Amino acid sequence: MRCAAAVNAVPMMDEHDPTSLELSTDQMRSMFDATIARVLDHLAHVGEQPSTGDVTDVLCRSLREPAPEGPTPLEPMLDAFFEEWMPRSLTTNGPGYLAYVPGGGIFPAAIADLLSNTTNRFTGARFAAPALVQLEANVLDWLREWMSFPVTTRGVFTTGGSMATFNAVVCARERLLGADIRRGVLYTSSQAHHSVKKSARLAGILGDRVRALPIDDLYRLRVEALEQAIAHDRAEGLTPFLVVSSAGTTNTGAVDPLEAIADLCAREGLWHHVDGAYGAFFHACPELRPLLAGLPRADSLTLDPHKGLFLPYGTGALLVRDGAALRAVHSSTADYLPDRGAEDLYDPSEFGPDLSRGFPGLRVWLTIKTFGAARIRAAIAEKRALALDAADRISRIPGVVMAARPQLSLFAFYLAWPGSTREEENRATRELLDRIAKRGRVLLTGCSSDGRCLARVCVLSFRTRQAQIDACVEDVAAEVRAIRARVGR
Repeated sequence: MRCAAAVNAVPMMDEHDPTSLELSTDQMRSMFDATIARVLDHLAHVGEQPSTGDVTDVLCRSLREPAPEGPTPLEPMLDAFFEEWMPRSLTTNGPGYLAYVPGGGIFPAAIADLLSNTTNRFTGARFAAPALVQLEANVLDWLREWMSFPVTTRGVFTTGGSMATFNAVVCARERLLGADIRRGVLYTSSQAHHSVKKSARLAGILGDRVRALPIDDLYRLRVEALEQAIAHDRAEGLTPFLVVSSAGTTNTGAVDPLEAIADLCAREGLWHHVDGAYGAFFHACPELRPLLAGLPRADSLTLDPHKGLFLPYGTGALLVRDGAALRAVHSSTADYLPDRGAEDLYDPSEFGPDLSRGFPGLRVWLTIKTFGAARIRAAIAEKRALALDAADRISRIPGVVMAARPQLSLFAFYLAWPGSTREEENRATRELLDRIAKRGRVLLTGCSSDGRCLARVCVLSFRTRQAQIDACVEDVAAEVRAIRARVGR
């Protein structure tokens, strides 16, 4: 429904000066008022929206258009965005979004983006905005402390976990392989995020040098298989150089045995990168750190504040224990750039591939400053408690088989009954996901592991509270009963 504040027409730029792109203060205020009214109305009713919209190819094709030669009024664009286009998508910021790994889009981050985009200060290099860059450096230090990494650590904000992992692979390659890239071998598990293989390929480590190793009954990388693979490749004249483990896999939330992997990497002289995009922020809670034992020993760590810190999508980060290794990959200069200045002050251009970039650290800084670290830690811990509650109750529903109990805040299950075949179980589990989505209260997603279809519940949105967990359990129970009645079980 259109907001009352949005019905007033928003004035456009001066039509008498066709070369001007400047807007008056009144014009900008009018645009802002119309937009923020829509945003606040959306957020006030986000819990009432269905968990998923009806995206169709027909709609997408209908949106194709050439670039307009003349101006378009703001109001029709806001109408279309809020009433036609956005509703036909997954409600990723809704409290019932238990699919994939949620990203909450917490509100102070939007304020930070407004500040960043309107003041438009250049933060790609320290010299242009030293105080603002220092805010980002402060945040990276906070993340380092929460992960119990040493003071030698340096980091960089990225667009997400994929770019963080790519950067880590490049660091390991440069440190341990040098120019002899072709002989290098990377090891991970069959449950690793797809970005690991993509990052390896982009870094010049081709597919035949990436080992996807077997897992145990908890979906964790088997350390003995890793040890055997390293020994075999050394005997073949290859150069093992990198292990990528997971602090919470996307499929089942599994945490690899990080301590044992760290021991093996130290003994064999390999770089150990931990993909903590989903799960590493649970380490910010001291009482939950035993769940991620060994994480602080990693050589590098992928973090996704747009997951575990509830930030908007596009907020990733990388920490590297030996900051000199990260700097060695990226440090460069040019005649048009000033001297880098004081060595003790952070410069993002020295630790990442970008020069021109946004100001992602401001999102994280303003959010943490607004709420305080204690409240954020409490919210993170609550999500695990909610997941444990949901898993316990769903596991007691007749017909449900728990495939992976929550190590953090994600768990997986499937449907089965006496005499059922794998094909029947997979079909029933997929049907369960469809039925729950049609109810509109919560959204779950599935995955496939070793030919088994699994339903997943991931609790990580800051808006997900006990009411949504109750709804999830109720909907799963009701639809499992309906499916069992249909199959006569």
